[in-house]
This record gives sequence, C-alpha cells and structure tokens, in this order.
Amino acid sequence: MRIMTDSPIRFPGLFGDWEFTASSTAFHVGGKAIYWYGILIALGVVLALWFCMTQKEKYGITEDDLLDAVLWGVPLSVVGARVYYIIFYLDLFKKSDGSFDWGSAVAIWDGGLAIYGAVIAAILVGVVLCKKRGLKLGALTDLVVMGFLIGQTVGRWGNFMNREAFGTETTLPWRMELTTVLGKTVDVHPTFLYESLWNVVGLLLIVFIISKARRFDGENTWFYFLWYGIGRFWIEGLRTDSLYLFDWTIGDQPIRVSQALSLVMVLVSAFMLFYNIKLRPHKREELYVNIVAARKAAAAADSEADTVEASTPAAAEPAAAPVTDAGRTEPVSEPTAAASEAPEAPTAPETPAEPQGPTE
Repeated sequence: MRIMTDSPIRFPGLFGDWEFTASSTAFHVGGKAIYWYGILIALGVVLALWFCMTQKEKYGITEDDLLDAVLWGVPLSVVGARVYYIIFYLDLFKKSDGSFDWGSAVAIWDGGLAIYGAVIAAILVGVVLCKKRGLKLGALTDLVVMGFLIGQTVGRWGNFMNREAFGTETTLPWRMELTTVLGKTVDVHPTFLYESLWNVVGLLLIVFIISKARRFDGENTWFYFLWYGIGRFWIEGLRTDSLYLFDWTIGDQPIRVSQALSLVMVLVSAFMLFYNIKLRPHKREELYVNIVAARKAAAAADSEADTVEASTPAAAEPAAAPVTDAGRTEPVSEPTAAASEAPEAPTAPETPAEPQGPTE
C-alpha cells in the first residue's frame, strides 16, 4: 500500500472531519529541503542528552564521559540504523542495472532507519568507551537507555510526518485515515503512536520505579530490552512495512526480523533479570555509583590527612649524649640561666712539690 506524499491525515473516530495537512518538508535552506523527520530525530537526541545530564550522578557517570558517549554514539547509531535497514531491504537500493545506489543509501531524510541497528551500534560504542575509560558498562547503559526511550518517543513522530510505519486497516475509534497514491482513503492502525506511547510508559516505569530500587548495574538496561521487546513484538505484527528475514518462513508466514529479534530479546532479558535478582542477588554497595562514591571518600580522606600532616610542625630532635672515656653516655642537661651568667671562679696556684732528701 503506497500512501500519497503529504497525504492529509485524519482521525475520524476522534476528531471528526478535522485533518492534518502539514508537509513532510519543514523548510528549505539554499534549495535543500529540511525534513521534519530529521528535525524530530535531532530534537529527540537533544532532549535525551538533557535528561541524561540531569541523572548522570545517580549512576556515577561524569559529564565528559556522557558527552563522549553521545558524540560518538549518535552518529554511529544513525549509521547502524541505516545499514541494518539496507541489509534487509537491499532491493530498494539497487539501480536498474543491478548496481548499488549509494545516493539512495545516504538519503536518510527520506526515512528508512531501523531502531535495532541503532541500539546495536550504540552498545558497541559503549563497550569501547567503557574499556578505554575504566567505566562499568551496565552503569552507562542504565543511564543511556532512558535517553533511548526519549529519542524513540519523539522520533516516531517523524514517521507520522512522513506518513509511514502505519499498520493494517482497522475500524477502531482511534484509527488513522490516509490517502493512497490511487486516491483511495484507508483507515489504519497508527502504530507510530502505539510505539511512542509505549516508550513513554516504559520511561516512567524506569524513572519512578525500576531505578529507585536498582539492585545491580544493568537492571534498567535489561528492563528496557524486556519492555521494548514486548511492545515491539506486538506492534510489529500490525505493521505493513516490516523487514523480513530474507525468504525464511514459519509455515506459510514470513518471519519478521523485528519480531524475531524482539522474541529473543524478551527471553534473554527475562532470564538476566531473574538471574541477577533471584539466583545471584547483589548488594547495593556493588553498584558502580557507590563504588565511585567510596573512591572519592577515600581520596578525600587521604588528602585531608596529607594536609594535616603538612601543617603540623616537626618536633625538635634531642641533642646527642656525649660519650665518656669509659664508653658510657651521660645525659646532657640544659644549663640554667644562673649558671650561664655566673663568673668563673679563680683557679688556685699550684704548690710546688718539696724536694726529696738523699737516699740512704
């Protein structure tokens, strides 16, 4: 089903005849179109960074480490999302002669990003950064997954502006009405809205419940994978533009890539949460943020001890005791003021010895 570019969008079951008619193009710069899709993705990144900045101390992550993660992670995540999409939709990026169309491959403003590719790339960036900086991967990802949810929540509205990522036809009250290239109106599931709202709920659960009782580094992360996997598995089943796993099928049904990954992600995440909470319980002292706090406290105590030692005057060393002829040491007593001021007594003259008489 091909939808007309900039098709009017209506929600007849909710808003009657009111329709949304905004173009997918926001404005032009030097003859180059700037699309709402890209603007909304950029807005999602900015909001995600701002929120993570307000939460970083709770996870022991510094501002420099977070900024480096974003500066490397965002562009590489976009690349990962695009590569992932191209791999499973390779035929869309081939010219008539069968050669690869690089121009279409880099035109991300036309849509065609897969969130799983972005997540995979972001995790790889996190692994490298944590190894170089000596950070704990679970602590960093626990912080960043909240940014993922914010970015995904906002970014899905880019699909709305592009009139893409919609679902199958439906008669539900919140159905979305679009117009096809043939001029036919169709009422479909607004799957972009489903996923956006699902991500909002997941973010609220992490911020106000999961993170408050976080028992190990990685708990937010595994919950994110569990929550997003459940939602994506359900929503993907409603979409009409799914990526398929080559020509593989289960029975006569083709395998949707996102559903397969979501199922694996849900199972792995559920096991990891059960293992780390029930089978191998952790102490809160083991959280990276508490380890960092303990290091800072120890460093502050050492610094204070060094300062006190440097400010305390050294005690005078006692004078060495003289050694007598017999090899004994005698204590040296401090002369009194009176003794030091008294004049020396005159020495009596020596009496000459009497001469001895002749020996008989």
